Amino acid sequence: MAIMSASTTRKQSLRPLGKPFRFSADAARLWADALVPPACPICAAVLAADDGLCADCWAGLDFITAPICRISGVPLPVDLGDETLSLPVRLNPPPYARARAALHYRGSAASLIKNLKFGDRPELARLLAGFMVAAGQDVLPANALLLPVPLHRRRLLWRRFNQAAELCRAIAAQTGHAVLWQGVKWVRPTRQQIGLTRAGRKRNLAGAFDISAAAADAMRSRTVVIVDDVLTTGATVEAIAKRLKRAEVGRIYVLTAARVVMPSQVIIS
Repeated sequence: MAIMSASTTRKQSLRPLGKPFRFSADAARLWADALVPPACPICAAVLAADDGLCADCWAGLDFITAPICRISGVPLPVDLGDETLSLPVRLNPPPYARARAALHYRGSAASLIKNLKFGDRPELARLLAGFMVAAGQDVLPANALLLPVPLHRRRLLWRRFNQAAELCRAIAAQTGHAVLWQGVKWVRPTRQQIGLTRAGRKRNLAGAFDISAAAADAMRSRTVVIVDDVLTTGATVEAIAKRLKRAEVGRIYVLTAARVVMPSQVIIS
């Protein structure tokens, strides 16, 4: 029969009865999902997990697929290989090398972007960024700098975040690209672009953007990808691209979550 000393008995009595309970991140997620189930960000239908869409809203996404204009990225009716260019691009070549967009700006894509911008839903940038990375393989070289289209400080105060910056943050998390957060500044207040013609938008944006000396040094001879939520007439990204050219930026690309496709853009020469 083993004989235990008083000190041995005391040590054994102080041993823990089991592993301490730890409230893990997985457990926290399960509780959160039970209290507030994941929901479709468009129609609020209950989902199995976050960062997704219900089947009906997913079906409402209209992805831009080939054939597309080699430069502007606008969808075209036929594929002419390297000569697949839209007539507007042939007549007025843009100041950037290439533009790509993941989605047509309509249906579920329009709802997602409106909820991102005006519904205080910056987390939707993660979902949209996945589409953008897939669509933008040829405008995301490894050494490129991501450049968010800026907001004027007054609009930033009102909206509280810059949707283009959130898209850059999400793209960088998925690809490892660097982001130049203050590369371009919106220095002159302008009226909203909604409702303006292309010519009106260009006049509205004249002199609106500037680049600091430090930002110009950081971008000089580098490939820069201008990132925004929607490309409508292209006036905003073209104004920024022209300012970047004056700063001697190397190659300029454009990547947006969606774009408005106008009938005049899909004509090929």
